[in-house]
Amino acid sequence: MKICIFGGTFDPPHIGHLLIAQTVCEVEDFDKILFVPAYSPPHKNQITDIEHRINMVKIAIRDNPKFEYSDVDVIRKGTSYTFDTIVDIKKRVNVSKDEIYYLIGSDSLIDFKNWKKPRKILREAKVIVAIRPGFSPSDIPHWILQEVHFANIPRFELSSSTIRSRWIKDLTIRYMVTLPIWDYINKNKLYSLKT
Repeated sequence: MKICIFGGTFDPPHIGHLLIAQTVCEVEDFDKILFVPAYSPPHKNQITDIEHRINMVKIAIRDNPKFEYSDVDVIRKGTSYTFDTIVDIKKRVNVSKDEIYYLIGSDSLIDFKNWKKPRKILREAKVIVAIRPGFSPSDIPHWILQEVHFANIPRFELSSSTIRSRWIKDLTIRYMVTLPIWDYINKNKLYSLKT
């Protein structure tokens, strides 16, 4: 079994997340992509309640048999660190380092050296990087570059923060999220200005 962990805030999950996951799944021939919403990301303060983010991830991936939701960060609670997520998933699915991958964007790779236990992350899983526009590997230490694998996939530029900002400004997010996610955001009044 060849598994790829795709962790993130997913606030909300958008077309870019799904396109990258699908493309990397095909290119790397993964059996499963595990979507792991962070319970409490170490780098973000104001995020939507975890229950809403879980519901949106489940809605976004429900029609893809290779996509699966994982609750490891939610069960563990506290701050969600990649190292802990990888270790917990490896215990659950009983796979070797050669069978477990961790997908990140090249924007995250820039700060990777400052993550909790970055060298141990590289020992526990194969890190696969989706390159985003403007990425320059010159800012990345050699000890990281020699261990990561750059995915040969098209670049998709879309962010959850852009979607939230557009929603607050009453601008369309059509084609940025799936229709069921748009309905969920609307029904639950997510991303409205706090009054």
